[in-house]
Amino acid sequence: MAGHSKWKQIKRKKAVTDSRRASAWTKIIREITVAARAGGGDPGGNPRLRLAVDDARAVNMPKENIERAIKKGTGELEGESYQELTYEGYGPGGAAIIIEATTDNPNRTVAEIRHAFSRNGGNLGATNSVAWMFDRKGQIYLEASKSDEDATLEAALDAGAEDFAREGEQYLVTTAPATFHAVQETLKANGFAIESAELTMVPKNTVKVEGADAERILKLMEVLEELDDVSRVSSNFDIDAAQLAEAQA
Repeated sequence: MAGHSKWKQIKRKKAVTDSRRASAWTKIIREITVAARAGGGDPGGNPRLRLAVDDARAVNMPKENIERAIKKGTGELEGESYQELTYEGYGPGGAAIIIEATTDNPNRTVAEIRHAFSRNGGNLGATNSVAWMFDRKGQIYLEASKSDEDATLEAALDAGAEDFAREGEQYLVTTAPATFHAVQETLKANGFAIESAELTMVPKNTVKVEGADAERILKLMEVLEELDDVSRVSSNFDIDAAQLAEAQA
């Protein structure tokens, strides 16, 4: 299982606290605003905005919060001017890490990310220092208990997916960025239960990380994810199943 998928599994196991929900809302509101600014305020004609609105509803965000974020993006309401930035670095054990951020203050963001790396055994790198190790892909997670594996595989490939895998209690459908939204909508239309979906950086190869380094890379990923300006973190680490299970406990 690729490092990014491992991290997704770990996050899914963690309890959701009120503070984490507040942080999730902050990140989603920023994504809604940026998506509306880039592609307009109609979710029906803006796939990125539609995905962000779906994410907002999944965390029970009130309708008025969603509408206000859209209006800030379209300019109907005054709001912050966000930039989308990407940072790269190395974590413990030599694992490559890519951080995608949405910020109104790049100086603050890079300082917080650099601090997270230095406190947790990593190093912030230069642009393109690790980006070449990743491909941008769409990843769609479906609940395995709600559909037959062969039927889901067939439907995903017919919809245009590149790859399909079972990961524990879920199916993972991987797509090219250009077909991500179309595959997602086709699966929804055919009654498949989508648990989450995102465009993200997927590693081409993985790096084995063990012992104390494994514990530290998981801690670093968690600290980075908790930063308000950080929208997504991807890595190419691979951790032994037993140690991963211990981390999930």
